[in-house]
Parts: sequence; structure tokens; C-alpha cells
Amino acid sequence: MHKEYRNKFVSPETAAKLAVRSGDWVDYGFGGGFPELMDKALAARKGELSDVKIRGGLVIRPRIEVVESDPEQVSFTYYSWHIGDYERKLQSRGLCRFMPMILRYLPELYRHHIRVDVAFVPVSKPDDGGYCGLGISNYAWRTIFEQARTVVFEINEHLPMLQGVDGSHRVHLSEADYIVEGEHEPLPVRTYKAPTPLEEEIARHVVEEIPDGAVLSLGVGGVPFTVAKMLAASDRKDLGCHTGTISDAFLALYRAGKLTNQRKEIDTGLSTWNLAMGSQELYKWLREEPDRFRPADVDYVHAPDRIARMKNVISINGGVQLDLMGQENAESAGSRQLSGTGGQLDFLEGAFRSEGGKGFICLTSTHKNKDGAVKSNIVPFIPAGSVTSAPRSMIQYVATEYGVAKLSGLSLRERAEAMISVAHPDFREELMRYAKENFR
Repeated sequence: MHKEYRNKFVSPETAAKLAVRSGDWVDYGFGGGFPELMDKALAARKGELSDVKIRGGLVIRPRIEVVESDPEQVSFTYYSWHIGDYERKLQSRGLCRFMPMILRYLPELYRHHIRVDVAFVPVSKPDDGGYCGLGISNYAWRTIFEQARTVVFEINEHLPMLQGVDGSHRVHLSEADYIVEGEHEPLPVRTYKAPTPLEEEIARHVVEEIPDGAVLSLGVGGVPFTVAKMLAASDRKDLGCHTGTISDAFLALYRAGKLTNQRKEIDTGLSTWNLAMGSQELYKWLREEPDRFRPADVDYVHAPDRIARMKNVISINGGVQLDLMGQENAESAGSRQLSGTGGQLDFLEGAFRSEGGKGFICLTSTHKNKDGAVKSNIVPFIPAGSVTSAPRSMIQYVATEYGVAKLSGLSLRERAEAMISVAHPDFREELMRYAKENFR
């Protein structure tokens, strides 16, 4: 295969030995794309190397070998841009260090502010011309490996081979210093729990706000997926996709004949995305119908000015808490990191600037503590230690099971009253008392 690049093909063990030095920063990527073979090969060098820092994020695999093989962190330390389910467990064991970022700024971080020594890049099988697709995780890979000292391509036989529009999802074997291949586990999947009655009620409120021809950006979670299922069963038509993560929510819309992308002013007829995360059926869709998609890097997908050039962009994301001014905590419980800012701000701004666009933060009005006590998710102020992921000036719509509050253009007192109107009734009197005392 590709005789002119044969000298680049080595075993994962050889690549790990030749590519990585003590003190290096090694990038693993983001989301479902994961350098499985290189991770195992690097882990085998425990004790031989020291102070190797691994960067990744939103890992949906059940195991990272360099972390699990070295819990004493003798050789390896793991850093995450965005905490996923598995990384939360690592965090509780002291084995994951979180780095705050906003996704659209990530390429600039790599270009100007941080160091990358080695990039382990998961790629699809090459075509006859030596071009590989970036599979299910475009991320900011091109920016990263163009800054790296050493680039290792890991060919994963399960990754879809789509290469995007004008090479937007494509790399070439000549760009790697080393290339490895071998047998991989099936691609990791992300599943959805059945929605709760409260999530269904929130989704109903949001669906009422979505017009024909809307361009959707759906976060990962119960409410965005339920919104998609309700839209699939509705009379809406000609919906579009421009999203950070494409998921089974969009596959459901496509199967219902709702996802046509025909009214998009940019990438007309194509679903635009940066990451793919979902079921094997989702990955099969990408594999079998590549001409329906424009996968592209963060610089392209998350740019607010590009998002704003489309009409009726609807951004739907979840939150943890909002205060009466509209400030949002989307990612922490006190100082404990639950996820990350990710691309939420990118799409909130893009939707705000879009003609007819709307950005929604969706959350249930209450939650239960471990002791069973019911607490309001709409609070007088974001508590000390918790994160303010989005400023009050960025929040446009807030949806709970009690309705939708529009905050744009309101005074502090008016914002507080709007937030109280979608809070749980048991907490409204207490919240109103705070509002009267503090927002005169």
C-alpha cells in the first residue's frame, strides 16, 4: 500500500519509542476519535519516560492506558480540555487535570500560546491517492499537527473515510512522520437515556420556538435529543445542521425527512459539523452517505461570524445553574468540574447574531441532592467556587419545564422577574424577595 510512504509505516511500539521524549506534550485529540494503539504503546514506556504530559478531552472510551497503567503518575500526567463521563471518574481519583478553554479559541492557543511536541492523529484508511479522512473527530487536528515536532497517524479501520468538502476533513500520508496500523476495538458510542417527563416538557416549550428552515446546533444531552425527536414527529420542514457535534439527534431528523439543509445560506444541502458522537448507526450513516456532510475544523464550524451569516440559527444547550441576572454555570458543581465550556459560547453568539436566531439554555427547575433535598437550579447568584460559563449579556433564552424566559434587552429587575417566572413555584417567593432587595 502506497509504496512511496512504506518507510513511514512502523509498529506502534516503534513509533512511541521514536516520537516521544521525556518532558514532551503529547496530544491525543478530542471526543470519539482516540489513538488506541499509540496509547497502549506509550503506556508500555512507563518508568522509561518522565514528565510526559498528555492532552485530550471528552473521552468516551472506558479507559486511557497511560493513565490507568500509571496511577502514581511516575511517567505520565493527563490533562483534559473538557471533562467527560470517564474523565470525571479520573478526576475523583486525582488523575485528570482540567484546562479551561472556549473551543473557537483552541486553534489560537496552539498557534501562539502553548507547546505541542507530538500529535497522535487517528485517521481513516487512505484512498488510492494517499489521502485519509479524520473520521469522527476533526477537532483542531490540522492546526495541532502543523505545530508539532513529530506527527503519528494511526489508521483505524473502523473510521468513516469521508474527506469533506474541498478537503475540509482530509490529511495526507506525506504529512506524517510515522504511520501505524492494526486491529482496533469498535468505535466508542454515546447513548441517550429515555427523557424524563420534565425534559419532555422543556423540549415541548423549545420546539414551539423553532420555525421551518431553522439551522440547528444541538448540544449532547437529553433535552436536545428530545427536541430532535419531537421535531421529527412535527410538521416542521427543511431543517438544517450546523453544529459542533453531530449525533443521533440529527440522524432521527434525517430519517423523518426533516433534515434537508436546503435553506442554509452556507453549505447548502450539507450537514456541517466538527465532531461525531453517537451510535454505530450514526457512524454507518457517515460512512455510507459522505456527500451529505461538510465535516470541518473548529476554525470553520465554531466561528460566530460564519454562523451569523445563516438565518434562524437555533442553538440548544444544557446548563447546571442560572442566577437571577441570567449568568450561567454550565460546567461545575462548586469547584468540581463536570464538563467544560466547550463550544456553547460560540453558538450562543452565532445564534444571537443570526437573523431570526435564538440561543436556548435548557435545564430543569430543580435537582435533588444526595440526601434527597430538593434545590432550585435558578439561584439568586452563582455560588462561590462555581463557574460562570456564560455572562448574563450572552444569555438570550432560558427554558425550564415552566416555560421560556427571554432575557434580551431587559433590566436587571426585569431579568430577575423573567427568571423567576420559569423557576419552580416552591422557590419563587424566596427568589422574588432577593430580587426586590437587590435589583431596585
